[in-house]
Amino acid sequence: MLRDILPDLSPWKASADFRRLWKSGLISNFGSFLTFVALPVQLKELTGSAAAVGAIGAVELLPLIVCGLYGGALADALDKRKLIVWTEAGQGLLSAVLLLNALLPHPAVWPLYAVAALSSALVSVQRPALDSLWPRIVAHDDMPAAASLNSLRWTVGGVAGPAVAGVVVAYAGLGWAFAADLLTFVLSLAYMARIAPSPAAEEAAKPDLKAVAEGARYAWSRKELLGTYAVDLAAMFLAMPLAVLPFLADDLDAEWALGLMYAALPAGALVVSLTSGWTSRVHRHGLLVVLSAAGWGLAVAAAGVCGNVWLVLLFLTVGGGFDMVSGVFRAAMWNQTIPDELRGRLAGIELLSYSVGPQLGQVRAGGLAAWAGVRASVWSGGLACAGAVGLLALCLPGLMTYDARTNEHAVRMRERRTASAVTAEV
Repeated sequence: MLRDILPDLSPWKASADFRRLWKSGLISNFGSFLTFVALPVQLKELTGSAAAVGAIGAVELLPLIVCGLYGGALADALDKRKLIVWTEAGQGLLSAVLLLNALLPHPAVWPLYAVAALSSALVSVQRPALDSLWPRIVAHDDMPAAASLNSLRWTVGGVAGPAVAGVVVAYAGLGWAFAADLLTFVLSLAYMARIAPSPAAEEAAKPDLKAVAEGARYAWSRKELLGTYAVDLAAMFLAMPLAVLPFLADDLDAEWALGLMYAALPAGALVVSLTSGWTSRVHRHGLLVVLSAAGWGLAVAAAGVCGNVWLVLLFLTVGGGFDMVSGVFRAAMWNQTIPDELRGRLAGIELLSYSVGPQLGQVRAGGLAAWAGVRASVWSGGLACAGAVGLLALCLPGLMTYDARTNEHAVRMRERRTASAVTAEV
């Protein structure tokens, strides 16, 4: 019974490169969450301006859009492992810049924005390479299990990183947080360096605008994939409540619960990751994406309606769990059906869908809260999300009927992987 509940470890057991990449990501992700907390804290101390802190999102947005799309083309055209290693090293250097700036008698403000923009660019180049590398080192039928394990890696960092960062910043200082992040990049690179090379596919296109357009045309032709992008955008833009959580805590007269509110979403995701054994036995991935995205919206709406802080925390945790379920099956659909020579570009489009949505969602939530009130901003966004997801499900029947066992693209990729394995053995 426990085997049916606990995460499926098949990818971990079968692939040494999966283990190395998973460990590298866990370490790097933990360190990145340290800086995620420390950077706005330092900016707040230096400027005393909430607008200055909020501007971090603005300087990150353009590099994310531009480099996400072009990074996908680079991931298809270059050796994925080299691209991942070099961008990881670049992020380590940026952590060193933050550390040196923090050690100055009078730290400057502009390096914080410069590092935020450059880091966004490097992450946007690296993510498509990472996301398109997993399917090369994991068996086709193990993709849902790999997606669950990768989610577990992220949620552990999402829960532990901010908690540790708060203690480090409060008692040791900002410099120690940046130094710890730099150390995690060094350790992460040690694992990444041992991963086997992953050269471009023979059919790979040159990394230019034509290649980016080719990836966009392919995504448009795959309506079930298009549905996953649209559902995620709707969920994040309409129902992401992070921007108004400090005001919601005030409204509930529970300022002490703000940290718990921030931790509730990743905590719900962590619970799903730790009990994800069932995901390997699900084949109607599109249906689960739709149902869990609607569940996310309804849980957020319930959190906005409730006047009891413990119920708010409960519904935020449930919402985080639904969001994780949606993410696991979106990743399974992408990894099991996209041709190898297009994976990087489609991963770049995916990066935009799950990154731009939350950032714009913060603007929506904050603006609506100022106009209609905090509670109304939260519950109306949640209900709008559930309604939008339902409408998308009606407009995209291919998403609802998707079955990994019979979908033509999934069958074709399974046959290609099997043929490649046979050829390698011969």
